[in-house]
Amino acid sequence: MNIQVLPEHKLSSVAPLKQFNVEKKEVELILVKEQNGVQYTNSSVVASPSSRGCTPGSGEDVARETWGKKMDFLLSVIGFAVDLANVWRFPYLCYKNGGGAFLIPYVLFLFIAGMPLFYMELALGQYNREGAATVWKICPVFKGVGYTVIIIALYVGFYYNVIIAWSLYYLFVSLTSELPWLKCNNPWNSPNCTEPQHINGTVLGNRTSYAKRGVLHIHESRGIGDLGLPRWELALCLIVVVFILYFSLWKGVKSSGKVVYVTATMPYIVLLVLLIRGITLPGAMNGIRAYLHIDLKKSQIPTQIFYSLGAGFGVLIAFASYNKFENNCYRDAILTSTINCVTSFFSGFAIFSVLGYMAHQHQVNVKDVATEAGLVFIIYPEAISTLPGSTFFAIVFFIMLLTLGIDSSMGGMEAVITGLSDDFKILKRNRKLFTFIVAFGTFLIALLCITNGGIYVLTLLDKYAAGTSILFGVLIESIGVAWFYGVDRFSEDIERMTGFKPGIYWRLCWKFVSPTFLLFVVIASIVTSGELRYDDYVFPPWSNMVGWFIALSSMLCVPIYAIYKFLILPGTFKERIVYCITPEHEHHMVTEGNVRQFKVRQCIRYKYNYILLIFI
Repeated sequence: MNIQVLPEHKLSSVAPLKQFNVEKKEVELILVKEQNGVQYTNSSVVASPSSRGCTPGSGEDVARETWGKKMDFLLSVIGFAVDLANVWRFPYLCYKNGGGAFLIPYVLFLFIAGMPLFYMELALGQYNREGAATVWKICPVFKGVGYTVIIIALYVGFYYNVIIAWSLYYLFVSLTSELPWLKCNNPWNSPNCTEPQHINGTVLGNRTSYAKRGVLHIHESRGIGDLGLPRWELALCLIVVVFILYFSLWKGVKSSGKVVYVTATMPYIVLLVLLIRGITLPGAMNGIRAYLHIDLKKSQIPTQIFYSLGAGFGVLIAFASYNKFENNCYRDAILTSTINCVTSFFSGFAIFSVLGYMAHQHQVNVKDVATEAGLVFIIYPEAISTLPGSTFFAIVFFIMLLTLGIDSSMGGMEAVITGLSDDFKILKRNRKLFTFIVAFGTFLIALLCITNGGIYVLTLLDKYAAGTSILFGVLIESIGVAWFYGVDRFSEDIERMTGFKPGIYWRLCWKFVSPTFLLFVVIASIVTSGELRYDDYVFPPWSNMVGWFIALSSMLCVPIYAIYKFLILPGTFKERIVYCITPEHEHHMVTEGNVRQFKVRQCIRYKYNYILLIFI
């Protein structure tokens, strides 16, 4: 064995972008082996025993804010993951895509993609204690994907807060002895309106929708090119929502961690009440049977699992970054992801029991009342209005929708605030002002969604802002962690936190199964992307171009930042590549004399970057 010591003057001109804090360190023994004529080193600088257990990086992590209680974190994650889609989109998708047959691929992809990625993001945030952008100190060239997920979270806030404002508006108008959508004497009713007690078997849909004409005023817009002015009633509700979000987030997780005790638990109480009432209604079992009816021909790939669990929005990384270093993130991932999926399935019983009753009342099939667009704000309120004590059930139902939306929106906004604050320290020092700017900025853009044609803007954003782009973000994220940072090294990080390494199942999913599945889903979502429509309205071609521009504005952050990172670095071509893919805490190991040796060592130890190794 030959021993080689590199002199100080051989240190590379490629230096870390930021200096490490000076603290007592121990230098591991430098071993230089020779294999097939090539020398490679294995050395690192580690913290002294007194500082072990801390994450690699600056000493600033020691002073980072943490959750007041473990339950604050768990409820925040559950509250974010369990959102309006659990009672709005999942039951409909389950019914539409084969009922009970849909649950088979749903559970399968939950275990091979949903849970592994959920676990990965929690561990990534907790170990590095950084937001979605700066967490990529583990592989600097991938920092662009951090900006991608932050932008996506911001885009979602533009229209998601509008849906919460709808819930708040419905709650306000329900505070009356007679619900406003019961009668046909309103100025917004059309001539063919039919009151519920006079239906007598008429075809469902003969009544004018309160949601479309009374709330959204769609009839006053000709399409996305004819928006009109914002509705003042919805604008006031949107202001209330924005202020709730601001005062829940302005002090960080210390304040938001307390709000979720109400917003994350209330939906379960309401769902239980609605389920108990729903199953006692005539026709309820017909709705439940339709919900669970197995039709293998309709079963499709359940991409809903990603939107439901919330991976890829940067929220899980942000929330986990405020955990204590030794927290058992593995147990948290299993617990919270399971609760989320069980909630989605459970909510279907509460929803479809009432839809079965509604179909019974109108003497039609369940398929005639189970529509995605009208499930929450049209059909369900109408069904509630025919029940004894309708005002009470309407109030509790819209309180549930309000709380479901608030904590999910809090999570998305926290991802933006934490992600950018960790990257730009001036924002962290002025968190209250920055939180207000983010909240007020989302309010201004959301005004487009509460105009007469606002539903078309909302539909456009819902389709493109977090569709293909979020799947793309999760794909790049998984590749960056599993193939460039390395599954073995990532597993060692988890072992430092929890005391045990992830099993072979998780490592295989992270490295092979999940990225392959995500790649397939991304390609499929692009190929199958058809024309955009809302009910019978077909969006003009220019609006689809605007939609793809919105999607690309977040996805292009990945290649743009990678190119920018490579161009600004000093040194040779080889040194730039190595520096871009090397974790910041290992940059001291890259010197002019051992660039190739360093890559060989990385390849042998962590078994990644084969193509780059050959290229260099």
